[in-house]
Amino acid sequence: MFSLTSVAGTIVDLGLHWALSHFAFDDSYWGSFWIAPTISFEVATLTNFFIAYYLVWRERVSKPGSMRSLFRHLAAYNATCIGGYVLKFIAMQGFHFLFVSLNWLQDWSVEPVFCNLLGLCFSGCFNFVMNEFVIFNKNKVKK
Repeated sequence: MFSLTSVAGTIVDLGLHWALSHFAFDDSYWGSFWIAPTISFEVATLTNFFIAYYLVWRERVSKPGSMRSLFRHLAAYNATCIGGYVLKFIAMQGFHFLFVSLNWLQDWSVEPVFCNLLGLCFSGCFNFVMNEFVIFNKNKVKK
């Protein structure tokens, strides 16, 4: 189930990143490599959270249906995703500079999205560990 959540988030992240970098920030390094991935990552984070909260780890949620529980989990989830975003962003920038130095994919509009996808591999592993052992830890469920 976590994999399905990740796929949904990846589709949202990459699709929105491509749309923003292609239409809103066309030919802008700052827009395509800073603003667009930040917006797309946060929207994907919210998508992943709601899938995880209501489907993947619903048996680990304390007081399901409670607004307090929802927002408490959302705050923790978003905080850990920021850590994942930092990892993704560093990897994404590293791949971009590697591709520039090798002159790969420089004429393609999907180069920022491809760098984003590679960066998501790093953040996905980090987010799984944080969700499994911190946010939705089996031992923390209080009913």
